[in-house]
Amino acid sequence: MKVQELMTKNPALSTPDMNLTKVAKLMADHNVGAIPVVDNKDSKKVVGIITDRDIAVRCVAEGRSPNEVTVGEVMSSPIVTIRQDASVDEVTRLMENNMVRRVPVVDEMGNVCGIVAQADIALRTSDRTVGDTVEKISRPTTKQSNVH
Repeated sequence: MKVQELMTKNPALSTPDMNLTKVAKLMADHNVGAIPVVDNKDSKKVVGIITDRDIAVRCVAEGRSPNEVTVGEVMSSPIVTIRQDASVDEVTRLMENNMVRRVPVVDEMGNVCGIVAQADIALRTSDRTVGDTVEKISRPTTKQSNVH
């Protein structure tokens, strides 16, 4: 099975200059916890990812106003991406090795065309694959990662 068969196509996107209140509303409207950040909406080149946790930990917990903070100030970057023609095994290894639950999917030009989440794998693959992936992603580590 290929990533393109699992991924959510045409995900909501953010740019680094978007304020956090606007991106949080976008997350709520699309019922997602992470949105790929692109350099601009025309090229769709991935520059990071913004998660609900980024907003909570890097903005709200620090007493900053989401209306005054931009996505670029708190997004996770650099991030890992996967090609849409990659296999499910490749994306699960990528998630395991980087301890992430979501990976933006890019086309042959490097533009965002989707996003694949741990939940997508859980819904469409065997229980063994899911269990192994969840265990490896969730394993505690002493290494601090800025990749989400």
